[in-house]
Amino acid sequence: MSSGAVVRAWRPGLAGVVEVLHAHFPSHAYPTHTHDAWTVLIVDEGAVRYDLDHREHGLAQAQVSLLPPHVPHDGRSVLPQGFRKRVLYLAPDRLGGDHLIGAAVDHPEYVDPILRHRIHQLHRVLLDGQEDLEAQSRLTLIEERLSQHLRRTVVAPPDRSDSGVAAQLRELLDSKVTDGITLEDAAKVVHAHPAHLVRAFSREYGMPPHRYLTGRRVDLARRYLLDGHPAAEVATLAGFYDQSHLNRHFRKLLGVTPASFVKP
Repeated sequence: MSSGAVVRAWRPGLAGVVEVLHAHFPSHAYPTHTHDAWTVLIVDEGAVRYDLDHREHGLAQAQVSLLPPHVPHDGRSVLPQGFRKRVLYLAPDRLGGDHLIGAAVDHPEYVDPILRHRIHQLHRVLLDGQEDLEAQSRLTLIEERLSQHLRRTVVAPPDRSDSGVAAQLRELLDSKVTDGITLEDAAKVVHAHPAHLVRAFSREYGMPPHRYLTGRRVDLARRYLLDGHPAAEVATLAGFYDQSHLNRHFRKLLGVTPASFVKP
């Protein structure tokens, strides 16, 4: 690794993501190599030039790059100050299989502000490591949009309402407030594709499923606090990971911490 390089890599507890990597390379250049995963790359500072299957490409901050598994590529900075990037490595079966590798080789960069913003949001959630349903929802929409790009059929989601699917998911979330449920399991129960489930719920109720569930958990925490439970116990009782997880969401929704919520 070149002097001054800063790398943070980890494997999140999110099915389909085999690695997350955040890196700042002031001068490092990647030699030709391959990955056994789909590489979803965004650049936050600088710009990158790379060869993919002997063809030169460039990646600027407004773009998203999708590098396919098993295809040789390298990487280097366009600017003398280097570059800063964030990468998701997706399991090879997540985007529809090997038959789409050729499409990614032919066109590995996308100017898609919605896709880039969704990737940025997922990275923020994965840094936190506590919002499972939100991470699953955001990954599902990212994978759907990447698959659409690979098939060259990116279309806007339909405007039609699907209140039945949304109502079923809300009922399911209401029954799993403390235990939670994965998006994949919810899709099996409701018999809908995960991406459709997220869109239908968001259209019907004005918020994504993970935000609804968090709100229900904050409501439950309020009830426990008013019943006299100590704030230190309420996080687990209401379905949060720990006290800091509860405190963050409680303050975000109500403007105060759980400890200062109940009148002495």
